[in-house]
Amino acid sequence: MARFRSNRKKKNVFIKPTVKQPIVDHVTGDKIPKSFVFSRGKLPNSLKQLEMDLRKLMLPHTALKLKEKKRNNLKDFLNIAGPMGVTHFMMLSKTRSSPYLRVARTPQGPTLTFKIDEYSLAVDVARSQVRPRCPKELFRNSPLIVLSGFGTGEQHMKLTTIMFQNIFPAIDINTVKLSSCQRIVLLNYDKETKLIDFRHYSIRLQPVGVSRRLRKFVQNHQAPNLSTLQDVSDFVTKAGYGSESEADDDAATVSLASDIGRVNRASTKSAVKLQEIGPRMKLQLIKIEEGLCSGGVIFSDYGNGGEARNQENQEDEEGDEEDEEGDEED
Repeated sequence: MARFRSNRKKKNVFIKPTVKQPIVDHVTGDKIPKSFVFSRGKLPNSLKQLEMDLRKLMLPHTALKLKEKKRNNLKDFLNIAGPMGVTHFMMLSKTRSSPYLRVARTPQGPTLTFKIDEYSLAVDVARSQVRPRCPKELFRNSPLIVLSGFGTGEQHMKLTTIMFQNIFPAIDINTVKLSSCQRIVLLNYDKETKLIDFRHYSIRLQPVGVSRRLRKFVQNHQAPNLSTLQDVSDFVTKAGYGSESEADDDAATVSLASDIGRVNRASTKSAVKLQEIGPRMKLQLIKIEEGLCSGGVIFSDYGNGGEARNQENQEDEEGDEEDEEGDEED
């Protein structure tokens, strides 16, 4: 049967140009750090979810939907890291004894290997809270990084400090917008246990001296129900100004330099509240290598986890050899 072509002209489709994110940090003049978070070898479902939590934590300068295949080796990720401006790798792996996290600088290292003693997923942290809070707007900007207890003077701790500081974009306190500071990553090093507590929090500000009822009225833009009240003043005074003792503590308040939202105004005191959003980890530094997962060993903790570390290296080498053999066959 013959086909009839329509004489109608095709409409021109307008494609909105995408706004490219800046690639140079205006503070340091260096490239903005970008990361790949992926796995090395097979991972159980819980560690796979931890991988996704770490990708979300590293937003917006990471590949949230990075696709991995079993045959991908380290060279594959390194080949695409250069054109995409990726500066850091975060690699999760699992041995028979325990899981590990490697943080590496591309393309020439160094590489820090951490043993994950304990971890909790973001969903576990949310379930433990009465009112979990994790809106999508939190991940539009990079988190702040705070390091505590790393000033021991030891060489390996200095390298660890530099690595974690450079994995996130630097900020200028004179030009930074307070509205963009909505998350914080806190790393606390315990000298006695030699463990690093890894925490991820959201930052929330609340004006001091304002009742919860008034805050909700301003934020939600909903008309209050005044049918049971005799006067508007009852709506203001019913909740009371001293109902939230946390917000009145001078140690937990700051004076804002600019307006943030509709409630927190400049030159007024606001209480800073942190709410954990996960993931949560306890890390133990066991090795630092000069190169990218190779090269001379700068630091090694032979007293703890030596056998597991050797087993991990052997499994990685065997996996790379299998991938190379598969590439040659193809």
